[in-house]
Amino acid sequence: MGESSTPSAVRPPLRLRRLRRARTTPAAPARRLRPRRPRLRTVLLAGLLAALLGAGWFWLRDSSLVRVRDVTVTGIVGGQADEVTRALEEAARSMTTLHVREQTLRAAVEPYSIVKGIEVSTDFPRGMRVHVISNVAVGAVELAGRATPVTADGTLLRDVAASASLARIPLHGTPGGSRVQEGEALRALAALGVAPRALRARVEQAAVTRAHGLELQLADGPALWFGDGERLLAKWTAAAAVLADPQAAGATYVDVTAPGRPAVGGLPDGAPATGESDLPDVPEGLEIDPATGAAVDPDAGAALGDGTAGATESPDSTAETAP
Repeated sequence: MGESSTPSAVRPPLRLRRLRRARTTPAAPARRLRPRRPRLRTVLLAGLLAALLGAGWFWLRDSSLVRVRDVTVTGIVGGQADEVTRALEEAARSMTTLHVREQTLRAAVEPYSIVKGIEVSTDFPRGMRVHVISNVAVGAVELAGRATPVTADGTLLRDVAASASLARIPLHGTPGGSRVQEGEALRALAALGVAPRALRARVEQAAVTRAHGLELQLADGPALWFGDGERLLAKWTAAAAVLADPQAAGATYVDVTAPGRPAVGGLPDGAPATGESDLPDVPEGLEIDPATGAAVDPDAGAALGDGTAGATESPDSTAETAP
């Protein structure tokens, strides 16, 4: 008889059998890889290299190859300029461009009250630049029979000669330290500090009176009544506008206690005593900003106020050089 026609069981291919076994066989535990520890010789060589590099840096940092030779001092003018410059140059040449000791430079100019601070930069390999930030005198007080300049924040410049153009500010006592402490004098100094140069130079005396508060007397001009120490920028703007008004010529005082509506007094021929000012001209040295209508000091590059400002801060004394 021939082969049976009954189909026999079909065996799965070999590849499928292996896959089935792989599924049923438990996976072997993963082998944890441990980081290789560096050899002792490698560690020693790395440490030696770091020590050599550190020693080389410290040698180069203080070596004559980078010692400061060319010193440029800027920002200081006036009677003490030469002394301050020499002190900074001498201190700078004891350093290198890779090892600048700013504390040593500050100590070198500490005896000079005109110096407010310094800014230092280097020009590798042998150059150094020192910019002096100067204190700015805005007024003068009398100490021991001598006019002493003082800054807007009350710092006394005892070793600096007072310019004749500085406004005199009376004191009730003698300051014992390096600053004026009397509140009335500080109010006057703050007002002078925010004044435009053109008007500040015209102030002969600044004091606080019972009748008018802060009062600034202009040379060959009226007294300015500021009242309290608020809104100083707005008050200077109002004063500048009134002084520029031909109708205010001959006034004995300008009251800007309310800067939005200044008043003048002592006018001849019955001229109006009060009024708003929208004048096209201002005193010499000032300009009107066409965009805002505010009086601007071109040298300072900033508006004096728009009649609504409430700031009373004194200007940063680093903005200009003391007289």
